[in-house]
Amino acid sequence: MNYLTEIKKLNAGLVLLYLVLAVMPLKAVARQDVRQIHHNEATDRKFDYYFYAALNAKALGKYDEAIDFFQHCYALDSTNANVMVELGTFYSVLQEKDRALDFFRKAVHYDNSNYYYNMMLAGLCKELELKQDVLGIYSSLLKLYPDRSELYFELSNAYADNGEQQKAIDALNELEKSTGMSEMLSLNKFRLYSLMDKKEKAFEEIQQFIDKNPGDPRYLILMGDLYMEDNQDQKALQYYEQVKGIDPDYPELILSMVNYYEKTNNKPAAQAELQKAITGSFMDVETKLQLLTRYLGILQQNRQELKQANTLFESLFEQHPNNRQLNMIYGNVLMLQNDKEGAMEQFEIYTKDNPGDPAGYEQMIRIALPDEDLEKIKEVTTEALKHLPKEPQFYFYLGAAHYQQKNYKEALRVFEEGLKNAVMLSPAMESDFHGQIGDLNYFLGNKDIAFGCYEKALKLNPQNLPVLNNYSYYLSLEKRDLNKAEQMSGITIKADPMNPTYLDTYGWVLFEQGSYLMAKIYIEKAMEYSKENPSAEVYEHYGDVLFKTGEREKAIEQWKKAKELGRDSKKLNKKIKTRKL
Repeated sequence: MNYLTEIKKLNAGLVLLYLVLAVMPLKAVARQDVRQIHHNEATDRKFDYYFYAALNAKALGKYDEAIDFFQHCYALDSTNANVMVELGTFYSVLQEKDRALDFFRKAVHYDNSNYYYNMMLAGLCKELELKQDVLGIYSSLLKLYPDRSELYFELSNAYADNGEQQKAIDALNELEKSTGMSEMLSLNKFRLYSLMDKKEKAFEEIQQFIDKNPGDPRYLILMGDLYMEDNQDQKALQYYEQVKGIDPDYPELILSMVNYYEKTNNKPAAQAELQKAITGSFMDVETKLQLLTRYLGILQQNRQELKQANTLFESLFEQHPNNRQLNMIYGNVLMLQNDKEGAMEQFEIYTKDNPGDPAGYEQMIRIALPDEDLEKIKEVTTEALKHLPKEPQFYFYLGAAHYQQKNYKEALRVFEEGLKNAVMLSPAMESDFHGQIGDLNYFLGNKDIAFGCYEKALKLNPQNLPVLNNYSYYLSLEKRDLNKAEQMSGITIKADPMNPTYLDTYGWVLFEQGSYLMAKIYIEKAMEYSKENPSAEVYEHYGDVLFKTGEREKAIEQWKKAKELGRDSKKLNKKIKTRKL
């Protein structure tokens, strides 16, 4: 939210200063007044500088800097509601909820008519279950903003959360006086009356719509569905029968009847109802697809076997052989059934007829990724790029597949081509491309180019954790800029303190700095969090650290474990043979 338009409040301390000046000698007052004016101008300039610096840092994602600048602003003017809201928002995200609450309360105190500040305070109070505070805020806001309908709903919900259902209904009735009847209002009142076990009053809320629109099947269906939810199946059926008299082919009626048959354990009737609708000729294909999609949702909600929908798809394919949307939907259903081969076939049919739609290619990649079918990923992405040369995700997956196969030169070519041709959806995505290009250049021995790519990546996204990790690790291997490496690696473990790769990198940077005891702590943590997928590199690092801390025998054990895990280098073999680092 942008609060730049908010007017800064005058420092309350000036009032006290004014009273003091009133009893001072005239000449002293004049001298003091001049100094005070200069002081206020200087303070305002400082405030403006820090405030705009804070907003700029926030926009760039430099949140630590932003908080520091806002704290400077708060020190200069402790009555500025705008600054308090900014700080409150930061502390809320940092899960320091009590501190955030204090800032929001102060902001509302100094700018009590501000709608958005009050709503933010109410939201946090709701999160902290301060129910009376929430009621107080919405009640006060309604006096200031009686035309804002959302406040009546918020106040009603707050009363309901506090167990005061009648007051919740009264709040909605007040809104109804000015806006008239609406489905949303009546449905909310229906819910509240139901909670109060006033069933007749609840159903009267919906009946008034039926009385007003007797020929409209929507409200009859709604009433029937609500009776179904209330386990009054026979009453529900009565309303469904009324709809049949108006329009027996009404799509919503078919789905409601399916629900009814499902609930009354008449599954053959439910299946027959759907088959009749889907195989019949009285509905267009789009409506049939909507019915089928919703039916699939019902099957999932009830945890029923999705395979029973397959015959319905077969019927639709017979009726509409050229409708490729069916292939896309059926492919997704087969994926849910874990039929990867069948799903892949459906997506291939879809993309053949819709080569300019990325969705089909993306679904095929989703199938291939978990199985690490790199050849399939290369095949799909190569075909996708023939038709969609500006889509960055396909360059990324194609480059990553070559990367995994250690085809570094080809991977580099793909990522560079993507950077040149694709339309990047965000700075973060472009940053990832530069990061991959940096990694590949490092593997190919172009170390200075690699470090330059990392700098570009971090300029676009200073919080790109994989880039921060790799950049710091490769700097440590080169024994270059170790302080910078330590700072970058420190960001990664602060953001993801249980990531074994990041912990190992940080430990290794400390090792290269000569902080062996601290390095040992972090690398031991890395080993603890990577037990299920042990890393030979981490074991070798741990051995090196143990050697430096005087635990030679343990060090040799770790080196041997690294070799057992597949680490085979002249350097490691020499350490094991000579028993020295």
